[in-house]
Parts: sequence; C-alpha cells; structure tokens
Amino acid sequence: MAEPRVEIESLHFSVGILGITGGSLLLLVKDYAQASGNDLIPSTALGVLLLIIAALLAYAGVRRSLSHTPLFVSLCLSISALWCGSGLVYILAGEGVVMGEAALRTALVPGLAAFTLALLIMGVVGVLQREVVLSIIAFSISLACAHQIAGLSDAGFGLGATAANYLLVCLVGAYFGSGRLLSYITKGKVQPPGTGLQKKSKLTPSQAQELNDAIPIGLVMNLLSASVLACPLLGVVPQLTPGLVPWLWMAGVFQLGVCILSYRAMDTLAATFYGYTAVLKFAEGYSLLLSDFNLKVYSPVPFPTVFSVLFFILAVFSTQKSLAEGLYQLFYVAYCIAIAAQPLGFFQAGTQGVQAAIFVASALMLLVTLHNMVLPWRLPTGEGLLKAVLSRTGRLTLRLHDKDLHAPYLGYSKYADAEVLGHGCSVLAAFAITATVGVNGPREVLILPWAVVAGGALQLLCGSVAFARGKTLESTAFILYGIMWTVWGLTRYGGLYGTTRGFNVAVGIICFMLFNCFVTAGALFLSKAWFAYALTFQLILISFLLDAVDALPYGYDIGVTIIFGLVSFYCFLANLFNSSFQTPQLPLGDPFIKLSGFGGGRESCPHVPARKATSVQQIAEILKNGGTCGMPTDTVYVLVAACNRPDAVEKAYKIKVHAQDRPMSMWISSTKQLEPAKHLINPVLWDFMEAAWPSSISMVIPRGPWLDCFGLGESAKYIGTPQSIAIRNPDCTVATHLMDLVGPIATMSANPTGEADTTHHNQVYAKLGDKVDGVLCDGPSPENIASTVVDCTKIDSGHIGFFRVGVIPKSQVLRIFEEVQKKKMTGQVNPTFEPDFSEPMEGQQEELKTETAHPVELDPVKEEDES
Repeated sequence: MAEPRVEIESLHFSVGILGITGGSLLLLVKDYAQASGNDLIPSTALGVLLLIIAALLAYAGVRRSLSHTPLFVSLCLSISALWCGSGLVYILAGEGVVMGEAALRTALVPGLAAFTLALLIMGVVGVLQREVVLSIIAFSISLACAHQIAGLSDAGFGLGATAANYLLVCLVGAYFGSGRLLSYITKGKVQPPGTGLQKKSKLTPSQAQELNDAIPIGLVMNLLSASVLACPLLGVVPQLTPGLVPWLWMAGVFQLGVCILSYRAMDTLAATFYGYTAVLKFAEGYSLLLSDFNLKVYSPVPFPTVFSVLFFILAVFSTQKSLAEGLYQLFYVAYCIAIAAQPLGFFQAGTQGVQAAIFVASALMLLVTLHNMVLPWRLPTGEGLLKAVLSRTGRLTLRLHDKDLHAPYLGYSKYADAEVLGHGCSVLAAFAITATVGVNGPREVLILPWAVVAGGALQLLCGSVAFARGKTLESTAFILYGIMWTVWGLTRYGGLYGTTRGFNVAVGIICFMLFNCFVTAGALFLSKAWFAYALTFQLILISFLLDAVDALPYGYDIGVTIIFGLVSFYCFLANLFNSSFQTPQLPLGDPFIKLSGFGGGRESCPHVPARKATSVQQIAEILKNGGTCGMPTDTVYVLVAACNRPDAVEKAYKIKVHAQDRPMSMWISSTKQLEPAKHLINPVLWDFMEAAWPSSISMVIPRGPWLDCFGLGESAKYIGTPQSIAIRNPDCTVATHLMDLVGPIATMSANPTGEADTTHHNQVYAKLGDKVDGVLCDGPSPENIASTVVDCTKIDSGHIGFFRVGVIPKSQVLRIFEEVQKKKMTGQVNPTFEPDFSEPMEGQQEELKTETAHPVELDPVKEEDES
C-alpha cells in the first residue's frame, strides 16, 4: 500500500508546482503589459484569478502538510497567502474601494515586503537542503515581490524586472511540474531528467514526532501582520488604511488553518498559540476597517490584560518544546500590554514598535524552525532545557508526548485535545463583555472580534475537534457557547441590537438557557470543573435575558462574567498543566454522579499500550491469574480468558449481557499449541489449518476428546456447542505474542449482545465498564468487519461451508482448500495421524454439505457466534 501513497504525494507536488507556474504566468503577462503601457487584465479579473490559484495552492499545501515536507508546504501556503492577499487588494482597486496609485502602493507594499523576506528565507533553506527547484522558485518570487515594490514607485524600473523573475518561475515550474505529472501518469516509466523527487532526509524519532509542517506558515502570517502595522512607524507607508485589511484578515484565516493543522499534528501548544494570534489579526483588521468610517476604536484595559496573562502562561509551558519558542511568545505578552496601556491600541506608536520587534523575531524564528525541520544538524534553541531543569528538582514530572496522550475517548480521532483553547477563548469572551459601551454606539469599543472570533469561531472549532474525539458533552458545550457568543456579539456589539428591548430577543435567549440546562445536568456525570463551567455560563445567559427585557441590575452582568471568566481560567490552566505534567495534577474534580462505563473502566483496570512488550506481559499475568481482558485482533476487539483457568472462562462468559445463546470460541497462536491433540484431529483438517492460518478465518470443527488437553474442565461447556467448536489463529502480532505467553484462550466479542462490534479500546471501557480486569490498547481496529467463519465439520468428506463471509473472501478460502485437496490426492498426507479418526463422531450435528465448486452460505452470525 506504500506505492499508491507515494504516487498521490507526487501528484499533489505536481499540482502545487503547476499552480505556482500558472499564477506566475498570469502575473508575467500583467507586468509585461503594464511595462509597455497597456493593461491587458482588469484589476478585478486579476484578483479573482489569483484567488482561484491561491485556493489550489492551499489545497496542495494542506494535503502535503503531514508528509514531512515542510519546505514545500511552507512555499505553497506562503505563495497562496501572497496571491490571496494581493488578489483581494486588486479586487478592491478594481471596484473603486482603493483608488489611485498612491492608495494601491500603500495597500500592497507592507504585504509584499513581508513575503519578500519570508520567501528569501525559504530559498536559503532550500539551498542548504539542496532542493534546487524549490529554492529557485522561492528566490525568483522573492525578487519579483521586491521589484514589484520598486515598480509601484517607478513603473519603468520595477515591472520589467518583476516579469523577468516570473518568467524564470514559469520555465522551471512548467518543466519540473510537467515532468512529475508525466511520471505519475506513466507510473514512473517516463520521467524527464532532473524531475525525480529527492528522498527525505533521515530524521531522529524525536524530530519526526515533533515535526509540525504548519508552524512555518504561522510564523509567516505573524511576519505579515507585523509588517503591516510596523510600516507606518518606519515611514514605509504614510499611514494605515482600510486597503490593508485584506492582508490582516487573510493572515487570520490562514492562522486558523494552522491551528487546525497543529491539532492534526498533535501539537496542542502550537494550536493554542496560533488560535490566539488569529484573534489578534481579526481584531487588528476590524479596527482598521472602522477607521474608514471615521471611528477610532477604543481598547478597554481588562481583556488585553487578560490576553497578556494567557500568552504569558502559554509561553511558560511552551518552553518544554524549546526555550526559543517560549521567548518568542513573550513578544505577544508585550504586545497585549502595549494595547492595554494605550487607548487607541493598534494605532499607537507603542504597539507598532512592538510589532517591529515581532517582525524581526518572526523572521529569525522562521529561519531557525525551517532549518531544524529540514536539515539533520540543528541550530540550538534550548530544546530539552526545561526537562533537564525539572529532572534535577524532582518536584514536577513532564508527561511523555506520545500518541497515548491524545487517545480519544471513543472511536478514532486524528486530532489532539482542544479544551485548552476552548476554555482560554471563554476567558477572552467573558472579560471582553465587561467593557462599557459608550454613547457613540457599541462599535467604538473593541468587543465585537473578541466575542465573535474568540468566543464564537474558535469555540466552534474546539467543539468540532472534541466531537471528533468522542467527547460528546464537551463538544455540545463548546458548540452551544460558540453559537451564543456569535449571535450575542453580532446583535449586541455589532450595531444590530441597538437600544431595542423586547420579548423577541428574550425568547431566543430562553431557548439557549434550556439547552444549557441539559449541558449542566450532563456535566454532573463529567467533573466538578465542567459543572461549574456550565453553571456559571447559565448565569451569563440570565444576564443576557435581563438585559433583553431591560431589567438588568447594575453590576450584575460584570459580576457574573468575571466569575465565569475565573472558572474558565482555572479550567484553561488545569488542562494545560495536566497535559504537560505527569505529576502533580491540578484537580478538575470527580463527577457528582458516577456511573459504570468509561470512567469506571479506566479506574478499575489497567489500560496499557499494546506496542510495549512489558504491557503484553502485564496482561498475560492477569490472564494467568484468572482475569479477563480486552484484546486487539486483526479484526475487532475481543474479550479473552485463559483456557487453563476454567473460573476465568466462566467469568468471561457471564460478563456478556444475555450471552447464554452466544458460545465462546478458542484461539491459538499457532498449530503448535494443538500438538498434544494432533493425533485426534483429521489430517485434512490439520493441513487446511496450516495452509489457512494465521488469518482472519475461523474454522468450525467437530467437538471431541482433543478439547480435554487444554485444561478447560467444566468450563468447556461455554466454548462452542455440544457438537462443534470454532477455533482460530489470528493474524495479529500482539494477540499471537499474548497467546504464546498464556496458551490457548477462550474469546468472544467485547460488546454486549445485540450491539455493534467494538472497534477501539476505549469502547471496551464504554461497553463493559469495570467488568474486565485489563485492556490491551492498540487504537482503532485495522478492520471493522469480523472474520470469515468456515464450516469444517464435514471436511473429511471433501466438503466445507460458510457460516459467514467476513474479511477473507469466499474465493480465497476455496482456493486454499483446493490446494490442500490436491496435496491429499497426490498422497501428501501426514502418516502420524490415526487412520480411523476420519469416521464421523458420535453425536455430531448434521450440517449442510457444500460442494467446493458450489458453496452454500448459511445465515450470517456475529463474531461471538463462530461455533
């Protein structure tokens, strides 16, 4: 299955290179025409075409973001952002929003300056990595942006040079992209010289685990916004204008994408940081947009101060990744303090000065991050420094950041936990609405983006991630609160609400209160912290209701929002602390009401990772001592007990709800475990077992004295029927190793009778609760289909049937059986078997005979009905 993945990645590489080529060709035509005094492409059409190409490049970059190719991903997404921002500015110019050459220059120069530096850094790293094509493209587009800046002042100088650089991109990109596409179409048979993909550099396991290809593009967006806000201070442009809003909001959108990709890369700290910086980008663009309406947005003190506290805590915890990353985030602490210190926030020299520092710091971090991602020799960033310091103190133990840290509650999730960001956004939204609306209307106070983006959009994102992780209540709460913050923010602080008070608004708020009552009731079963979080949000909803009916007591809304903000802050800090440190833990509190199931299962039995040999040995000891455990297989999860412990077999049988008509089956690690009873088994059946196993094939064979060799005793009645028994050798390394340590095991599916099969170890907790003594955890099942059950009770007469066709197709089973029969016809039979065992056993049930060429399928059964 590896070759198709390489082909798909090659196709995405070709799409990205050809997309860059197409956009360069478009700009090439535009610049050559303008240099000669013509305008072949209208500004609006140029902007729309650039947006389409930017979307294509974003698709290629996102699809490659988990393939450990950070330079290509950064290049694609950076050029996508460059052409997206430029396209929006050109559309505004074409529609008359940005009027005149001076306004167009002011709108384009800050963005072009940022991408000139970013692409120059990528080109340097490409040279160090010997990525010739990518470095040529990066250098060429960087020089094109620099010449375009010059062309905005002197068209005779800049435009011709800009077109020449884009021409080089077109030539290199067309040849290389077409060559890769031709290689993909011909499956590697035709490959032009110089178009082969370079093999990835070998990374250490720690580097591969920490690799997050989306981080560089997040740094580029920070570089962009810093360039926009610092340019007026440095005199590059005369002042901030609404024409710069597309750059800021585009940067915010891209950083939301970085946030999602960071969750996909299991990097919670980076996802939280870039989620916060996205909020700043939208707030900066909102303030700049209102300046066109002669509104100077006032920034109250509370929430920038709270934001600086959140950034500081996040910076401290980010030092566990590297000291440089923690120090870099401290710049945003200073930025938020500067916003709080000056009433006009983003328009003051103090905040713009901090942004100039962020510009330099972002450029350095981009160079260091890209270098350390793509090259085996790394620049020092203070990585592991915090771990070394804590190991000396012994008071705090860092949590290992492996895949078990982000294991989902139920089902399968590809995302890390998003509760840290969700609770942090609740803190921001709560303290934002404590600001008093002035006499000139709600829009003059910077509240709307904090409530709508932080409280609304980001909480909807966190709710989606929580839903993917199986956290139903948390997902419901985040989505409900996100919708409420969005609706209330737009109506109350977006100018839609005004001074209107009445029954209509009150009815909508009452509906939200009813929904939150269910969330609060559900939080009783989750934790005390979540109950307090839901309950205090109910108090905020009550303040909204009182405001809607114009009966709000003085100070009530500020009081309850502060209480809700403090509860949210504790949840933010506790989740961040507990996900970073193994010990000690900040308590979230046990649920007020405890039920058996997931929570009970985790507390009562060990849940250990299957990839560790010590974990398999631990589960083996539990089985040897008479315990029952959940175990992964090559199909779905099963409940197992050792056959030589009759008490454990009986216990496992009684765990299943209404399982009296669902017999257990026997599993072995290989046919060697049947050696003591080999002389009692039909020779053809033995040959069929050796040919078909290990696999997802279960064989229903006649019951007989051979079963007494395994120590089942009286519990043998729970395995199979009085006439037959199902036996299987699974194609699963973990299960085979466990049976090598324990011996043959009795199995049945790990789900109550009548429910769906269990396809994840966390579902074992949810469905069987504290009834099992241990669970061997291996994430999602490789197959969601059960095994193929073959009727071998008449195999001595040359007939087999099918109780169920599962993972293994019928044709494959029949082909294996035909090969066994051919060996029998040529006389290749083991002479050690007893010659009289092939006669039918007394009491054997009559099964439907099935010809090999015309098999008859019996009624389908579940995994536990293999007998």
